[in-house]
Amino acid sequence: MYPNQNVSMIGKKYKKFITLKKIIENSNQQPGYGYPPPQQMPMAQIGMPLQMHQQQFPMGFMQQPMSYQQMPGQMNMRMAQQFFVKKTRPTVKPVENFDASADAAILRKAMKGIGTDEKALISVICCRPNYQLIEIAKAFKTSYGKDLIDNVKSETSNNFQKVLIALIKPRWEFICEELQKGDAEALYEIMCTLTNEEIRQIKNVFQMKYKSDLESTLKKSTSGYMKRLMISLSSGGRDESMHTDIEKARTDALALKKAGVDRLGTDEAEFIRVLCLRNFEQLKLVCQEYEKLRGKSLEKDIKSEFSGDIQDSLLAIVRYANNQSAFFAKCLYKSMKGIGTNDSRLIRVCVLRAEIDMMDIKDEFLKIEGKTLKSFIEGDTSGDYRRALLTLCGELY
Repeated sequence: MYPNQNVSMIGKKYKKFITLKKIIENSNQQPGYGYPPPQQMPMAQIGMPLQMHQQQFPMGFMQQPMSYQQMPGQMNMRMAQQFFVKKTRPTVKPVENFDASADAAILRKAMKGIGTDEKALISVICCRPNYQLIEIAKAFKTSYGKDLIDNVKSETSNNFQKVLIALIKPRWEFICEELQKGDAEALYEIMCTLTNEEIRQIKNVFQMKYKSDLESTLKKSTSGYMKRLMISLSSGGRDESMHTDIEKARTDALALKKAGVDRLGTDEAEFIRVLCLRNFEQLKLVCQEYEKLRGKSLEKDIKSEFSGDIQDSLLAIVRYANNQSAFFAKCLYKSMKGIGTNDSRLIRVCVLRAEIDMMDIKDEFLKIEGKTLKSFIEGDTSGDYRRALLTLCGELY
């Protein structure tokens, strides 16, 4: 290859790179849960969030540190996507000058002897990211010869205990436990919002933990088109290029219209195909083109064409594509609306999103419901359980 040809090729790649950079910078999406692959760390350290890499890579969160020094003209599109992911606003951040042994001592003191200092437990466990909590648990066992989770279980109870244990456990392990339960809300909240890489890592951890593959468990937990959707999602085959194509969006919008409102009955497989394959930016465009074509939103037509768990799951994908933070704000609202509280859902969302985008979720909650998330939590919970959740939401007591 001649030198001028090489320069020309690098120039073309650079233009693609800058185009993708603009797409991602204009997007509110940071798909998935933001935790790195577990094979990059010992099993005991699974769950370290990408925020840990923020100082090391100031231009954005990355899962592949070795790529960041490469020149733009040499980067592929996937690497560019990882490099310029827009940052979101967590409520739980890494503690500077972190000392695992000092935190372990605080926890030991809080649980030693008669009575328990619950506020001290909250001050550490609800204010440290998962990777730091894993280090604290390790220091606790080394210093005091006790397992931190076992000690917390013996000193706490009910929902307060569930929050603390969920926070201490390695994050991927907690997610696998939620999936293994087979609860429909947990399945679509998690499976419909994961990246391909996160799906692959969860499948690996799930196999190690339960000696069974995730797909088999999903098959047992679901049926009908919900089963087909979960199997499709578990394959981890979604396009993640962040590339958008208006013509393809129009084609997909027309295909969905023909598969739904234009025929007697519904072609469920076509909805699953489009919503499981397209990247989230492209799906946002599909929704816009569908509304132009149909005069109604895709959400409304999914509600009229589907019911039950498959309806909720398809709506989850569409809503997540359109506004990630608003989707989780709605999940929190549903966990507390009406009589009674869905504590499992409330705990899951607060635990999984605190290190990622809880500040953004709080803003969306206020926009959607006209009331603060804090006011809802205060009305539906009490005692140390309430204090723990509010701390995770950035409302420190």
